[in-house]
Amino acid sequence: MTATPVAPAAGSVLMFTTTWCGYCRRLKSQLAAAGVPLTEIDIEDNPEYIGFVEQVNEGNRTVPTLVFPDSSAATNPSLAEVKTRLGL
Repeated sequence: MTATPVAPAAGSVLMFTTTWCGYCRRLKSQLAAAGVPLTEIDIEDNPEYIGFVEQVNEGNRTVPTLVFPDSSAATNPSLAEVKTRLGL
């Protein structure tokens, strides 16, 4: 069964990650430094979200995958893109 995530609150993001993903660690660090709140979901610990990540990424389990308050998603976005999409 695939879980569909709930869109995050305004001004924050939902971030799908894995523990071994260097891109995830880097973006998490950048978001923290910029003061952007995030909710992190490790897809290895929460496999019910793998289907969603694959759907957003044309069948691939690519992380980081972010979900924005408008329910849109982006894969491995830059900090600048995240801030723009959040209106920051």
